[in-house]
Amino acid sequence: MALLACYGVGVVAFRTVAGAEPAAGRGELGYPVALKAVGERWHHRTDLVGVRLDLADAGAVRRAHADIALLTGQEEVYVQRMAPKGVSCVLEIVDDPSFGSLLSFGLSGMATELLGDRAFRVVPVSDQDAAALVRAPRAAPLLAGYRGTEPVDLGALEELVLRVGRIAGDLPEVRSLVLDPVLASAQARSSRGACGARPAAHPPRRRRRRGPAPARLNARGNTRSSSRDLGPGH
Repeated sequence: MALLACYGVGVVAFRTVAGAEPAAGRGELGYPVALKAVGERWHHRTDLVGVRLDLADAGAVRRAHADIALLTGQEEVYVQRMAPKGVSCVLEIVDDPSFGSLLSFGLSGMATELLGDRAFRVVPVSDQDAAALVRAPRAAPLLAGYRGTEPVDLGALEELVLRVGRIAGDLPEVRSLVLDPVLASAQARSSRGACGARPAAHPPRRRRRRGPAPARLNARGNTRSSSRDLGPGH
């Protein structure tokens, strides 16, 4: 998480605890909170069976912990402050044997996964690439205010894509990174981070640059044509 913070990518505050009382005692996060099962098998469940949301007080946390412990057979859980409501998205760094690091973006959900509704861009990405990426999935109209819903801040999503792209470009050993979910909303701040992050690092592949690095945004929002002009976001 420290690496993500260096690039201005936030993860909603959370703690890992073991037991109902430690979970209920995480009042410093503020209420409401969410409880989530620990373990890879629960991360990909689209039915959210291992998640309890909008827990408003310590009593609700204790009851939710009992449910999750009975389900998983373990006392350890994640306790996380609830994020603002939004459209759930997934942003990933994907390692491709032919193209190297790719960015993948799509909306969350079972139908999206079944249909493979994901868009990809080769790293490095420009601001034009970022804008195209978040608008490319077939479900992207949901981000623009579908049937009267409030449009999300697409500019904040684009900025997040640029920051994650910078991680992939600067650190080729980061061969996989999953930000899931990214809750895109009209509030720019919530669209610049994630509720969950799963990184994986391996020795980088030997690969050649496909061309000069495109112009990108620096921390002040200005464009630069060389990656040496950029510092990590804040």
